[in-house]
Amino acid sequence: MENITTKMASLSIKKLPAEEEYPDLSKHNNYMAKVLTLDMYKKLQERATPNGFTIDGVIQTGVDNPGHPFIMTVGCVAGDEETYEVFKELLDPIIDDRHGGYKPTDKHKTDLNPDNLKGGDDLDPNYVLSSRVRTGRSIRGFCLPPHCTRGERRAVEKLSIEALSSLDGDLKGKYYALKNMTDEEQQQLIDDHFLFDKPVSPLLLSAGMARDWPDGRGIWHNDNKTFLVWVNEEDHLRVISMQMGGNMREVFTRFCTGLSKIESLFKQKNSAFMWNEHLGYVLTCPSNLGTGLRAGVHVKLPKLSKNEKFEEILTKLRVQKRGTGGVDTAAVGGIFDISNADRLGFSEVQLVQMVVDGVKLMVEMEKRLEKGDRIDDLMPAQK
Repeated sequence: MENITTKMASLSIKKLPAEEEYPDLSKHNNYMAKVLTLDMYKKLQERATPNGFTIDGVIQTGVDNPGHPFIMTVGCVAGDEETYEVFKELLDPIIDDRHGGYKPTDKHKTDLNPDNLKGGDDLDPNYVLSSRVRTGRSIRGFCLPPHCTRGERRAVEKLSIEALSSLDGDLKGKYYALKNMTDEEQQQLIDDHFLFDKPVSPLLLSAGMARDWPDGRGIWHNDNKTFLVWVNEEDHLRVISMQMGGNMREVFTRFCTGLSKIESLFKQKNSAFMWNEHLGYVLTCPSNLGTGLRAGVHVKLPKLSKNEKFEEILTKLRVQKRGTGGVDTAAVGGIFDISNADRLGFSEVQLVQMVVDGVKLMVEMEKRLEKGDRIDDLMPAQK
């Protein structure tokens, strides 16, 4: 027996010198590779979070994926709430760079009061086809998806089902576990554009997001199919409010109401969301810290998108464009997914306001261009 114990103990990982372990980042183009040096790696190699997450866990996705043809990727993830503190020498500069100058001393503001939004119910539905607002939430006391155990993932799912089943009124709904779904349920959720599938992106796979798939994952949505929650995808929870047309005020109001109800239901079960004054809501990817919020609309801009100033207009309005199929897709028929470019340092209301005001202006520009008129006088100042 003693012999087996000795053998088991000898299986502990031998750490070679940092020079031997340091990744070759010479061909890399991501935020992590810009910041990580051998000296920093040497220092951080000695550390782990209380849950055993190491620097190699933090950077693995950025090591495996040198760059991305469309966007500058972050190149690192958090394995738990403590990651952002334990590895701050690496993560603080990445957060600063990725979020356009967000300093370690900065405080994040949260505002989930939809009454503070101006307008948002008057986007022209002939141009704005659908509206949605989504964010992520992490449950304190559990590791994040790149590092959680099967048991933790199942515990997050169980807590989520209990909390969400208490929602009532127009938020009342049903949970569908991925592993128990019938073919009909699966097809219906695909048709509704609700279903998240097993990750195929190398960024997510090398960050460990697909482990034990589909165990502990599922989708909850209300009966009206306007409010949904993904459980254990990239974050513990992804909360989404959406509907057809351009009434962003309605979408955002439902989003805020639903989120605050979910938060209070979790608190009743002695489970708080990860949040702090500096980073706001803590999520797996440093790009989603703060609000974690993406407010987006599918909008028809066939003329404006061909204008030479289109990219400049987007930058000045602090919004970004995607194809309607997601981050890597091109626009079809002049229809773009336009959303806020920022997450951290602005409140939820401020970010939705930027999208509402920006889309309204771009629709006005599109209408001018349809008539053959100039848009020079509508060019925005930098927000």
